[in-house]
Amino acid sequence: MRSPSHWRGVALALLGGAAALSLAACKPGGDKAADTGADPSAGAPTEQQARLSGGRPKFGPPPGMMEFQQTCTSCHTKEGMKMGARAVPTIASLNAMPPEAILQALTTGKMQGQGASLTADQKKAVAEFLAGRKIIDKEGASVAKMSNKCAANPALGDITQASWNGWGAGTSNARFQTAANAGLDAGKAPKLKLKWAFGLPGGGSSISQPTVAGGRLFVGSDNTAVYSIDAKTGCAYWSFFADAPGRFAPIVAPISGHGASKYGVFFTTSRGTSYALDAQTGEQLWKTELPAPANVSNTAAYYNGRLYVPLTGSETVSGSNPQYECCKSRGAVVAIDANTGKVAWKAESISEPLKKLGKNPAGKQLWGPSGASIWNTPTIDPKRGVLYVGTGNSFGPVAADTSDSILAFRLSDGKLLWHHQEIKGDAFMLGCENTNKPGGNCPEKLGPDWDFGGSSVIIQTLPGGRDILLAAGKAGIAIALDPDQQGKVVWRTQLWEKAPPTADGLVIFGGAADGSRVYYPMQQEGGGLTALDIATGKKAWNAVLKTDPRGQIGPASAIPGLVFTGGWDGVLRAVDANGKVVWSFATKKDFQTVNGVTAKGGSLGSAGPTVAGGMVYVASGYIGMQNGYPGNVILAFAPE
Repeated sequence: MRSPSHWRGVALALLGGAAALSLAACKPGGDKAADTGADPSAGAPTEQQARLSGGRPKFGPPPGMMEFQQTCTSCHTKEGMKMGARAVPTIASLNAMPPEAILQALTTGKMQGQGASLTADQKKAVAEFLAGRKIIDKEGASVAKMSNKCAANPALGDITQASWNGWGAGTSNARFQTAANAGLDAGKAPKLKLKWAFGLPGGGSSISQPTVAGGRLFVGSDNTAVYSIDAKTGCAYWSFFADAPGRFAPIVAPISGHGASKYGVFFTTSRGTSYALDAQTGEQLWKTELPAPANVSNTAAYYNGRLYVPLTGSETVSGSNPQYECCKSRGAVVAIDANTGKVAWKAESISEPLKKLGKNPAGKQLWGPSGASIWNTPTIDPKRGVLYVGTGNSFGPVAADTSDSILAFRLSDGKLLWHHQEIKGDAFMLGCENTNKPGGNCPEKLGPDWDFGGSSVIIQTLPGGRDILLAAGKAGIAIALDPDQQGKVVWRTQLWEKAPPTADGLVIFGGAADGSRVYYPMQQEGGGLTALDIATGKKAWNAVLKTDPRGQIGPASAIPGLVFTGGWDGVLRAVDANGKVVWSFATKKDFQTVNGVTAKGGSLGSAGPTVAGGMVYVASGYIGMQNGYPGNVILAFAPE
């Protein structure tokens, strides 16, 4: 029988950097195991090593280790590797994630193809092995265990005043806060100081954007909880545990038909489960599992008693496997009655029916067209009764006519009214070569993966009253469309300067617009923030930010005369109307929290800064696709 120190040595060698294997081995259920390079004579582990290895079994390998080695280590390595020009999370990045997020990825997320060969118990074991801890004890992460539980639970204030509600602070998704709602002007930005920090128990990647409404802050955690916090002090009112984490900004809106409940808190998890909670108490009012398959990568939109939930496809990773029937999943929007949770309609991003495309050399049926995922918050146009979304790349051997496009759906029934396709022929999946033989899962020519990704369409009104739609995506091309002429292009501006973006993309989670300019953060070496005139598309300035080589991924947020932007380096910056950085704060460090939870900051990613009531809030810690710095803290700033 092997000694405990032997197995811990094997585990640590695996986690610490097994040799990277060939890209061809990076397939779901692959049987090519990594050479761990373990030293059988390794001595007793340190306390830190014991934690990383799980510190659990006294004899034999830790639960989950062998499954991870056999299924995952051909792609996830110490040094890191790229597939289709996109970075694969390193072992260190996986170690920093909470087991709840890893389990979700293996069960219903991007890694479900890789997890298909594992039992439910094995998936859980892999998640806990990588994270170095058990699936979280919900009781231990609840508000009841926190040191700063609010002494009372007064009625919510006016949810329309001093609020940043949902993703874009309004149906136009401009991510712009008026001076009255912001309670903060550009002149006070240099005086911003940290007022409090709130730790998210067991968290590793802060993907939920804080919402401010009624004097409270509502935010999710990747421990699957949603918390209600006092916006001024950070004391905690309540917590609720959902079925999975999610990349959402909670929405607070009126609700009826539930007794004394006046306002609901609405959100949808990554697994595709929508919830309504009582905003006052955190009590569940309804729960709806969306029509399968349902993968969600961003916040819903709310308008006039309905929620509009964006859905993504799920075959970016699994589709290239020749033993897989590629590909059937598509993007969609689902409309839900906010009072009852009942589905009103579902509209797919591809109008053409799914068709059989023959069989691949392995004898597996091929399908298409598929893909065109929607991983941005829908933009509502009440004036025209329309919602707008952007779509991503296609999956499989053929590309859809509506991939990498802006789509316009009728609010009442989901009918597709028009679309504008910016990038044609973009069929992309990880594991495919740049050129591929015909008749297989992969397209003959691999597309660039230039989605309109997490960047929502923005509605702006020009002087004279004409409306335009602004959009930019991974391709680094900003466009303005005319909503009254079937999406006719008004202007087009190239944002990149030296070379086109890789599949990692240039604009990921989008910009902010203030009525005269639109501001886009750049995911490029050194970062950057580009300001465009919304009427002409001409560049007003490019702010030099001097970030780390990964640049800016998160969305911008604006108030009059000021734009906030965060980057992979974990620095939150405020840029003035002339493109000058006037304030910055490095969030990548440990914080003493008001709720007594051990917490640190990291990269600033999908959850953008929110501004309301004289304060600025940001969720710090993001791993994403660039091996970002983990973190589990909500930070609140106000002027001295």
